[in-house]
Amino acid sequence: MFVLIGMGIVLSAVIGGYLMEEGNLSVLVQPAEVLIIFGAATGSFLISSPPAVVSVVAKNFAKLITYKGPTKAKYLDLLALLYQLFAKSRQHGLLAIESDVEHPEKSPVFSKYPNILSNRHALNIICDNLKVVISTNLPAHELESLMDLDIETHHNEAMIPSHSIAKIADALPGLGIVAAVLGVVLTMGKIDKPPAVLGHSIGSALVGTFLGVLMCYGFVGPMATNFEHQAHDDEVYLQIIKWALTSYIGGALPQIAVEFARRAIPDSEKPSFDELEKYVKSRAK
Repeated sequence: MFVLIGMGIVLSAVIGGYLMEEGNLSVLVQPAEVLIIFGAATGSFLISSPPAVVSVVAKNFAKLITYKGPTKAKYLDLLALLYQLFAKSRQHGLLAIESDVEHPEKSPVFSKYPNILSNRHALNIICDNLKVVISTNLPAHELESLMDLDIETHHNEAMIPSHSIAKIADALPGLGIVAAVLGVVLTMGKIDKPPAVLGHSIGSALVGTFLGVLMCYGFVGPMATNFEHQAHDDEVYLQIIKWALTSYIGGALPQIAVEFARRAIPDSEKPSFDELEKYVKSRAK
């Protein structure tokens, strides 16, 4: 929603300012310039990107509109789930949660938290690492290294849309100049025309530069930054899981393990100690 609002503000400010100076909007409507700039940008993206990268970017584009990010409620769900798994394994042994992590969609513990069941990366990192601990008795420091590798790999993949879109943004001003130069070339072919015709032709050519710069800094560049923030949010979410698991496997009580995880939550969404305690107790019923 904020992405759409931001786009509306950019267009309103630019077009509104242009109209305040009594600009003619019809001059800005240049389909040929748009075709040159965005066609060349799309082509350069396909040239520079393997099929896997194109697929990742295409799949993530909808997130610009639908992404909401982790909230305090989602963090509370995560900590409550981890606490219940830790408490169950502490009371009955690690093997007691084997069926939960093997088939989380059928688990009475996981079924209380649909937000986590729908988060494939979070679900995988919880279940896969608990499976490793159950089957190999992996010490906490080795589990931490294993999870760091997992999180780094996921973060690198999550950053692909940001890096790819940023490269497109960087290219847009140059492609706008290409469109403008082609417009000037066409204008030179009309050198014998009246000044009014030449002026209109030159103005049309300069629209290419305008569009390239506007799209770079007003739209495409901010999209790349948005993807970067999304990747950072995912990394923080997975780091919270890591802190809880490594603390518990290292010997901390379930309450202390989730407290370690709570401290890693950003302040803007971090629940208080009392909020977490009350929520965990309410979900354990």
